[in-house]
Formats: sequence, structure tokens, C-alpha cells
Amino acid sequence: MIILVKLILMHLAGDFILQSKSWVEEKEKQGIRSIKLYLHGLIHGVLAWLVLWDLRYWAVALSIAIVHVGIDMVKLSFQKKNNKTGWFLMDQLLHVLSIVALWYLFFNPDISFGALAENLQFWIYVTAILFLTVVCGIGIQVLLTNWTKDIYLDKEKSLPNAGRYIGILERLLVFLFVVLGRWEAIGFLIAAKSVFRFGDLKDSRNRKLTEYILIGTLLSFGIAIVTGILTLYISIV
Repeated sequence: MIILVKLILMHLAGDFILQSKSWVEEKEKQGIRSIKLYLHGLIHGVLAWLVLWDLRYWAVALSIAIVHVGIDMVKLSFQKKNNKTGWFLMDQLLHVLSIVALWYLFFNPDISFGALAENLQFWIYVTAILFLTVVCGIGIQVLLTNWTKDIYLDKEKSLPNAGRYIGILERLLVFLFVVLGRWEAIGFLIAAKSVFRFGDLKDSRNRKLTEYILIGTLLSFGIAIVTGILTLYISIV
């Protein structure tokens, strides 16, 4: 496992420390014709060999370099100005998955994916996370439908889908704090959100909006807390 950690550390250093903004801009401008693209892949290969520090693993380093360049080529080919964020996340996910795959291929660690698939706690937590990130947001939106038409939401002053992502993050944080038993952190999170919301609600002087946000927040926090408690209870039964 330490080898995998070293390889991921290598990737982070190569992508975010040893790659300048000018290199990124040149790659985005010239695409697969950019020499910086291949130098960037070479750096990743050298870093991989350095963290492994064994000449016998030259094939691992070379594979990482080639795969990294290939993933970057795909990103540069399909990335546009309006989807840069999505491709950035996809790019990083593919890099990490490729490192894990190569690690498993070359070092054959003693990991039983069958045992993981039969692990009850694994499926309990996956279900809880899926519920909190996707299902819960839709459910709260449906529950608040009757009140949504009665309030005025100035969408021009709000970032697209910002409320949705804030809700997802807050529910995941509350769930994490419940699972870890850090109830005081939930109080801190509620206080922090209240501070940030206070100015908006005070300026709007809209009682209906205040009540709408309060109901949505309490629903979001309450569902996350109950989900965390149920997850802990089912895990130990």
C-alpha cells in the first residue's frame, strides 16, 4: 500500500507543483502538438522511478508516463471553455484510477475485491452517500415545491446550482461528523452557515424567504443526522 501512496504523491507533485501555469496554457493552446505535454509526461515517469527507487521498476515508470500523456491528450482534445471544470475532475479521476490499476497490475497486492463486494458496511455507506448526495436533494426540492412559488428568488445574484452543491456538501459533512461522533462540529457548521446567511436575510427583509431557507436547512441537517445514526446502528447490528 505504501507504494500506491508514493505513486499518488508523485502524481500530485507532478501535476500541481512541477507544472507551471504557462505549461498548462501552452498545452491548452497547442494541444497534442505541444512539447510541454510530452515533457510533462516524462516528469511523471521520472518522479515515479524516483519514489520507487529501483531500476527493476522502469516498466512501471514508463507505463505511468505513457498513460498520463494519453489521458492528457484525451482531455486536451475534448476540453472546451464551457466544460473545463468537468474535464479537470475527469482528468484527475482517470489519472488516479490509472495509477491504482498499474499498481495492482505490476505489484499484485493481496486485495480481495470479492470480499469488499460482500462487505455489509461498504454497501451501507455507499447507499447512505448516494442517498445524501442525489436522492435527498431531489426529495427536499419536492417537499418545498408548494412554498417555492410563494417566494422571490433572485437567480441573477446566485451562482448556477450553488445551492444544490452547498446542500450536498453540508449533508456529507454532517454525516461524517455523526459517524465520527463529533457532534460539536455539527453545531459549528450550523453556526457558520447562519453567520453567512444572516447578511442576505437581513438585507432582503423577506420573512417568507427566511422561513423557506430555515426549513430547507433544518430538513437537510435533520436528514443527514438521522442517516448517520441509522448507518451507525445498522453497521453494528
